[in-house]
Amino acid sequence: MTAMERSKPSMVRTAAVLALLAAAFAILIGLGTWQVQRLHWKEGLIAQIEARIHQPPVAIADLQDRVSEPGALEYTPVTVRGIFQHGDEMFFFATHEGQSGWFVYTPLLLAPDENHASGGAVIVNRGFVPYDRRDPATRPGSQPEGEVAVTGLARERLEGKPSFIVPDNRPDERTFYWKDWTSMVEIAGLDASDTVPYFIDAGPAENPGGLPVGGVTIVDLPNSHLQYAVTWYGLAAALLAVAGGWFWRRRRSGEASRP
Repeated sequence: MTAMERSKPSMVRTAAVLALLAAAFAILIGLGTWQVQRLHWKEGLIAQIEARIHQPPVAIADLQDRVSEPGALEYTPVTVRGIFQHGDEMFFFATHEGQSGWFVYTPLLLAPDENHASGGAVIVNRGFVPYDRRDPATRPGSQPEGEVAVTGLARERLEGKPSFIVPDNRPDERTFYWKDWTSMVEIAGLDASDTVPYFIDAGPAENPGGLPVGGVTIVDLPNSHLQYAVTWYGLAAALLAVAGGWFWRRRRSGEASRP
């Protein structure tokens, strides 16, 4: 067998390894670049929300044109007037300032002179109550009668369960672990076609009796895309270094084996 024939398998293995290394390197670079793109998107979104939450509140009718555009009304300050339908309170499991409890979601029947272009009712997250204060009897005065004005932030509904690790809602117990607008509308006895198709998180104005505690909206969006990008690019650099070392050692080995 000639030297050329003996070296053929080695050359094939080397080419295969180099092809795999090149593919892995390209994937790592692609993932890093994708995270950089996500970083720019997230920074733009954070800047947009920061500017939006400091705008003066608008009437609910002014958001009608934004409903069909994803993200267009999220965190927009809004003011509505109406009467709470306290008998249909619903409860979203949550924590606030390290304490577990519930966000109280209550239908608000809009006042007759409100513009009903988006619907005659809206579901409002009134705020937080401790775990053992879910029963209205334990929080006297927390359910104001008559017409009220609510100023808060518009929050878009979810199209489905956000993750398999989130527990299933228990609508028969009025208990929710993710914001299922359709189910909430149904158990509140509202007409979906006549209900504003998003939520309102009430602002920090104090409620009668001090509960629920309003202003619980978390606006701080996590932004770890730079760390992810550095990680992927770092792995790509490490792979390149390992591949270079491997190729150099093989070349030195090949030179040493020559007569």
